[in-house]
Amino acid sequence: MKEAYFLDETFESAGFSQIQKGEYENCIFRNCNLEYADLSGFSFIDCKFVGCNLSLTKLVSTAFRNVVFKESKMFGLHFDDCNEFGMSFSFDGCALNNSVFYKATIRKTIFKNSKLIEVDFTESDLSSSVFNNCDLSGAVFDNTNLEKADFRTSVHYAIDPLKNRLKKAKFSLSEIPGLLHQFDIEIDKNG
Repeated sequence: MKEAYFLDETFESAGFSQIQKGEYENCIFRNCNLEYADLSGFSFIDCKFVGCNLSLTKLVSTAFRNVVFKESKMFGLHFDDCNEFGMSFSFDGCALNNSVFYKATIRKTIFKNSKLIEVDFTESDLSSSVFNNCDLSGAVFDNTNLEKADFRTSVHYAIDPLKNRLKKAKFSLSEIPGLLHQFDIEIDKNG
């Protein structure tokens, strides 16, 4: 059976039952509820998800190539299950709490105005990525490539410089405790 192909279409307030398995190119998904959906094997190329709920969606071999997620709820997603070939996306105003990017190669990814609470970035390659105004409370960075990554406007991160690659990464002075927490030292912010 041939998979469906959709080009330049807009899906407004659709649920999973209205989305066929297939390849979507240059499509817009607006206010769609795809919570708990199984998007395994789907391909999204140059697509936008705006105001969608993708929480706990199954993503086995799902392809995301140059996809924009804007103001979407995306709790508990396993991006580590996705098709890695050409995987690229950006996030603006999204809630990605408890999502997993384990061993994902997602260089130059833009995370903007997003909540990344307890997200797992273990062993991922985030080199040259930008975390612009993000909350990284409880996010896990372990053996993660963060070279040239920019955290200057983000808060609440805890990154161990001994367990991650940080060459030329950028941080704000006010969040330096997030880099030194494992040393159990006190930093006087008044001095």
